Amino acid sequence: MEERTKRWGDRPDACWIRNLDGLHAIMPHLMNKRTDAEVYVNMEFDVTEALRYIEEKNRGEDEYKTTLFHCILMAVAKTVYLRPDLNRYISGRRYYQRHEITLGFVAKKRFEDHSEEKLVVATAPEDWTLTAVTRQVVGKVHKARTEKSGGANGAMDILKIMPRWFLMLFFWGLKTLDFYGKVPAVLKEDDPNFASVFLTNLGSIQCPSVYHHLNNYGTNSIMIAIGTMHKAEKIAVDGTRQVRDVVELGITLDERVADGFYFGRSLKIVQHLMSHPELLDRPLKEAIDRWEKSNDTEEKRDLLAAIGEIGVDVHNRNRQLGIW
Repeated sequence: MEERTKRWGDRPDACWIRNLDGLHAIMPHLMNKRTDAEVYVNMEFDVTEALRYIEEKNRGEDEYKTTLFHCILMAVAKTVYLRPDLNRYISGRRYYQRHEITLGFVAKKRFEDHSEEKLVVATAPEDWTLTAVTRQVVGKVHKARTEKSGGANGAMDILKIMPRWFLMLFFWGLKTLDFYGKVPAVLKEDDPNFASVFLTNLGSIQCPSVYHHLNNYGTNSIMIAIGTMHKAEKIAVDGTRQVRDVVELGITLDERVADGFYFGRSLKIVQHLMSHPELLDRPLKEAIDRWEKSNDTEEKRDLLAAIGEIGVDVHNRNRQLGIW
């Protein structure tokens, strides 16, 4: 990856985007809270081929078994890599472009009503593959469930015993630090509120997808709620009716970061990857052949529109925006 030159106003995790059009420049002042700019998308994804691929991939594997959640994580990370506007955030009324792709979620220690929950964040390097996702996530979840808490989890364990007046003063100071991008790294460690995408796997507890709110604290701009898997009748390209396995995703987006048009095209990539899961085992940085595996003319056209923009050198585009 090209080395970046840090400039005044940049943050440790992101570059300040300076050259914005007028509309985007004033939006953080018109809607200064992330929760003021939430938009919601509900989309049903066909995961039939992904389930077949998972079954084949897990044959003979005992320790690191791939799940549908791992596939969705990889598909989302790949899409964010290919559609970099999704990896932006607004904080302190300024736009920033992240240096890394991070995916956050919450893991319960046990599947019980009052079981303790732990925060988990996975970082996606450029050589990430589905196999690497499985190993990293399984390892992080095991660590969160078995080892002594650190980072944001450890901080919460300490804060929960503090008196109310102290908590009010502490969080006033924390939100002020957050506005200026000065939250200590130890408090951001493993906190999904600072992740590129925050996911909640409701399907694992047999719940349907919902629209989860964003948080004004932190830098997270996209929340995805994964619902239960179920059967649905679909019309195939040849006109026949088929019963397929589908999953609904409830997605909440900060519309100041990416508009519906940009986001809608990005979702086409997620569906393409889930329909052709073997692509998930290729490195994150590897481009998708825009014609590969697609027999649907409309799908080809949509992918060409979405992925074709990636053909423009991302680094050149970032230079034009004043990121580096």
